[in-house]
Amino acid sequence: MWLFLYSVSLKMNDVNHRRFVLAFLVNGVYILESDRQQNCDEIEALATPWWESFHFQLPYKLVDINKNSIFGAIYEYKYPNPSPSFPQYVIAFRGTILKKEMVLRDGKLNLNCFLNKLHKSSSFQLAMVRILVTMSGGARVWLAGHSLGSAMALLVGKNMAKMGDFLETYLFNPPFLSFPKERLKNEKKRKHMMNTLVCKILMTSDISPALILFIYKQP
Repeated sequence: MWLFLYSVSLKMNDVNHRRFVLAFLVNGVYILESDRQQNCDEIEALATPWWESFHFQLPYKLVDINKNSIFGAIYEYKYPNPSPSFPQYVIAFRGTILKKEMVLRDGKLNLNCFLNKLHKSSSFQLAMVRILVTMSGGARVWLAGHSLGSAMALLVGKNMAKMGDFLETYLFNPPFLSFPKERLKNEKKRKHMMNTLVCKILMTSDISPALILFIYKQP
């Protein structure tokens, strides 16, 4: 695999190189979930090279408590002595997976994102608990995410900043978030905006109308 041919001498002062490495770690989360869905054992699993090639290990997976899906990963850098410019841990989040077994879980999270309610999800709450545990010893942590995972990483980073911890964060294809509906005092305009949002999702996705409306009506 060409991944192994990439130089292990990490030029972490190069921001493009940092993006390159973080993109591989984020993709590793997608492959982890794919391996889980296919019930791959350690020999069959395809995810490991995506982080081991850059001297990372996987001490912890972020698993949704309701669907058992892997939505994130905590990677630990295991090269002898990481420099101050290098993270000891990277917490990465995947984006939406449009497969039958995942569309309901990820679709609901996407709607929570549009409605500015992602912070109420069990996935976000678990991510916050794990990052606080990871940073309890003063470890250097970076965040990374793609698509929906970018929104998760951004929200985690925002909450950590409120606590006085400013984490380096890499976002790949972050979603366009909704206009804050609480600013619309007129109830008719608010309902019109929500109906328009649902219509746009229907027109731009492969999700069935019945499924969208089911997710939309969930508490």
